[in-house]
Amino acid sequence: MTLHIDLIPLLAITAGIVILVKPKLLHYVVAVFLIAYGIIEILGLRF
Repeated sequence: MTLHIDLIPLLAITAGIVILVKPKLLHYVVAVFLIAYGIIEILGLRF
C-alpha cells in the first residue's frame, strides 16, 4: 500500500491551521502560500 500526498493540499491545510491559531498572520500566511504555490507550479514539482 502506497500513500501519495500532494504538496499543495498539505500547504493549504497547514496555512489554514496557522490562520486559525494566529489570525493576525493572515497576510503573511497567504503571501507565503501563494509564493510557494507559484514556485511549485513553475518548477513542475510533484511530491
